[in-house]
Amino acid sequence: MAGLSPVWAGARIKDLVTLSGARDNQLVGYGLVVGLAGDGDKNPVYSVQSIANMLQRFGINVPAATLSSKNVAVVMVTADIPAFVKNGSRLDVNVASMGDAKSLQGGVLLQTPLLGGDDQVYAVAQGALAVGGFIGGTGGGGGATVQKNHPTVAQISGGALVEKEIPSEIVHNNVIELLLRDPDFTSAARMAEAINEKFTNSAMAIDAMSVRVKVPEGLEDSPVAFLARLEPIEVIPDTPARIIINERTGTIVATSRIRISACAVSHGELTISISSSMDVSQPNALSQKGDTVVTPRTDTKVNEAKGTLIALGEMPTIEKVAAGLNAIGVSPRDMMAIFQAMKQAGALQAELILR
Repeated sequence: MAGLSPVWAGARIKDLVTLSGARDNQLVGYGLVVGLAGDGDKNPVYSVQSIANMLQRFGINVPAATLSSKNVAVVMVTADIPAFVKNGSRLDVNVASMGDAKSLQGGVLLQTPLLGGDDQVYAVAQGALAVGGFIGGTGGGGGATVQKNHPTVAQISGGALVEKEIPSEIVHNNVIELLLRDPDFTSAARMAEAINEKFTNSAMAIDAMSVRVKVPEGLEDSPVAFLARLEPIEVIPDTPARIIINERTGTIVATSRIRISACAVSHGELTISISSSMDVSQPNALSQKGDTVVTPRTDTKVNEAKGTLIALGEMPTIEKVAAGLNAIGVSPRDMMAIFQAMKQAGALQAELILR
């Protein structure tokens, strides 16, 4: 936390917001992966029935009970379709085994319709799988195997072909609504002010998340051109005073807005060391009597470092907070405890979030 200084640089509106009406949609499908060389499903009812249904599409009627699925795996296929994607565009898809297949390595996904939330088909997926893991034998005895990552999950880059476009409408009554990724009243107000400096009386902050912008006269038929002029406008977003503490990794992240009121901090350590050893008692070399005896011995030492009460003045900037805490010479884990104690004492003027 040393050497930090606030940099009051603006961020582009393009990087701070999304457009209302321009959103991704999720697609899902149920399909078959073939060519698994014995690593497929172990003949569950839904697998063999799916194979029978697929064969029936090609005019082959075979009873499901006579089929084997050891080279086939039933999978679920998922994808996200972004806004403005047109027919013929390609999407990346994720493929995950639904049954008890060992691995999808080397498999090929058969043509699988991908449905939206309205049960309409928006894309079709097919192709060879790229598996990020593997499972195989070690070559030794005992049937030992080695597995890396998840061999039952795969991807197909560009494996889905968009068949139906999802309409996206971003302009309603000549108004575009900007949605802040990090909702904040001050940021929304600043964004509306920055837009109005370039396009007079066109923007208004509605709440902490949305800013409505009216398309200026002369650009009603060119919303893309208007957005291209709107996106580069720079805004200084406001960030709340917040400290994020991850106790598992020892990570501390603090925003530049935190303040610490005048307080005193004492930091000391209590160390207890316990060691065990063996004492050996044996008779003299010329003695005719006596036995060698081994007895355990435990030594306990307690060391307590001197506690020092350090007065910390008011810290109005993140640099002074960092410098003051680093001067105490505490570790990140001890600093977490100090921050929590400061919060309880009311000296920490920031939100404290523990992960």
